[in-house]
Amino acid sequence: MAKKSGSRPSKLSVYLYIPNIIGYLRVLINCIAFYLCFTNKLLFTILYFFSFVCDAVDGWCARKFNQVSTFGAVLDMVTDRISTACLLVILSQVYRPGLIFLSLLALDIASHWLQMYSTFLSGKASHKDVKDSTNWLFKLYYGNRMFMAYCCVSCEVLYLILFFISENQSESLIDVISNNLQKMSIISVLIATSLFGWAIKQVVNIIQMKTAADICVLSDINGKQKQ
Repeated sequence: MAKKSGSRPSKLSVYLYIPNIIGYLRVLINCIAFYLCFTNKLLFTILYFFSFVCDAVDGWCARKFNQVSTFGAVLDMVTDRISTACLLVILSQVYRPGLIFLSLLALDIASHWLQMYSTFLSGKASHKDVKDSTNWLFKLYYGNRMFMAYCCVSCEVLYLILFFISENQSESLIDVISNNLQKMSIISVLIATSLFGWAIKQVVNIIQMKTAADICVLSDINGKQKQ
């Protein structure tokens, strides 16, 4: 239920917000999924993607029931980052060169952590508030929900497909992608359509990291000027 206007929610009630409960469920599902990842790839893929879909559901519930909270936003982002990080670590052990996936992991964590920290420095309520950015792609990404959803889904779908089609722990990433793109199949279509969104997401991560770093540096400069 939505909280009454003007009333102050209790600590327990915030923990029990519907979107936060969905967040706890996502954590549980991900734990089960990664426990089964090497014994049942299909079930892992289904559970992981279901958890990813719940990420959109909890955001909708937060707005629908007026249950937006800082704790919920942090829980949501931490769950997203850890889930993707675990999947990237697994992929780094399956494909060669594994450094590709570890580099993507480092970029993902660094860009989002800096963005969250710069958000607090700027006094903004959300890390998605980038209206003052001068980069058109950065503004488009966070300003258009459908575009952001496409990029995020593309990343997760690409990573899931790569894990699902892997056969051993020494495959060449380039060879697997190129071989599957040459085939006429649902998987080849999904790889082709997700590669573009994945590439945009990585560019946005780089822009986000640089933009957030600039905000941190400007905060240092302004702080020293006031001393």
